[in-house]
Amino acid sequence: MQTTDGREIEFEVVGLVEDEDKVTYAVCYSEEQDEFVVADAKGNLLADEELAQDILDDFFALADESEAEGDEQ
Repeated sequence: MQTTDGREIEFEVVGLVEDEDKVTYAVCYSEEQDEFVVADAKGNLLADEELAQDILDDFFALADESEAEGDEQ
């Protein structure tokens, strides 16, 4: 990803989240910036910050559930 000031930041897809309408979003993380972003299926960042936050919240909840299930085994 290139910022408005010309810097490039590398993001890695760390998860996929599907909403109730079966639309898939990619959750991406930059270790360098310690930041998560959400992209649509075409790789475009979501402009709707509220939707992006909802998707991140769902992603973190699913990750917590998976971690808890792994601890039980």
